[in-house]
Amino acid sequence: MKPIRLVCATRSPRETFLTHTALGLSLSLYRFPQAPEVLLFDNNTRGLPVVYNVAIDAAKKDPAILVFAHDDIWLNDFYWVERIREAVQHFDIAGVAGNRRRVAQQAAWAFMKANPDVDGSQPSHFHWDEPQYLSGAVGHGKMFPCEISRYGPSGVECKLLDGLLLIADSEKLAAHDLRFDERFDFHFYDLDFCRQAELRNMKMGTWPISVVHESAGAFATPRWHAGYKKYLEKYGE
Repeated sequence: MKPIRLVCATRSPRETFLTHTALGLSLSLYRFPQAPEVLLFDNNTRGLPVVYNVAIDAAKKDPAILVFAHDDIWLNDFYWVERIREAVQHFDIAGVAGNRRRVAQQAAWAFMKANPDVDGSQPSHFHWDEPQYLSGAVGHGKMFPCEISRYGPSGVECKLLDGLLLIADSEKLAAHDLRFDERFDFHFYDLDFCRQAELRNMKMGTWPISVVHESAGAFATPRWHAGYKKYLEKYGE
C-alpha cells in the first residue's frame, strides 16, 4: 500500500514541532499500526512552492500520497487517514474546501473579487462568491468545539481548492508534470496550482475531512497584494 506522506513547512524548530504546532500536536495524539510519514521542513523561511516541489521531486523515486498541510491545522477527524485514501480514489487533487467555479480577478478560492479602498489604492474589500458554488467545511480557532464554516456539500468537483490542505498521489503529479510555481510564496500558490491542474484536465474536488484552522488568513497585506499582482499578470486577468 502506498504510504501517506504529510508535507509541512514550519517556522518552528524540529524539536518543538510536535509540542507547539497544531499539526504536530494532532499527530502526536494518534496511535497507528503504521504511522503516516512526515516530511518536515523546519525553521523554514522559503516559500511553500519551493519546499512542496522538493517533496514532489523526492516522491518520483519514492511514491506516496502527498498531503500538503499548513502547520496551524488540527486534524480532528479520527479517520483522517482513511479519508485521505478515499479522496485520491475520487480525485487527482483533493482538499477540504473549494469553489466549483472560477471567475476573472478572483481574490481567493472563496471570493469573487476584491474592490479597492475608498482612495482607489490596493484592493481590500472582498466579496464572497455565491453559496451554490462553494464546497466543504473548515473549523476555525484553537480549540474544539469551535466555530465551523459549512461552505457547501463536500465530495464534489471544484475548480479551486483552499491550500490549507491539499492531497495528491505523487505518481499522478509526475504523470501530468504538475508542480507548484515558485514565483509565489504563501499567497496564491494554491489557486495557481489548481489552474495548472485544470489546464492538464486533472480532476479536483473536496472530501469530508474534519480539520480546524487556527489562522483566519492574511488578506490585504503587502505580501498578499504582491501575490495577487503576480497571479493576475500570469493569467492576463
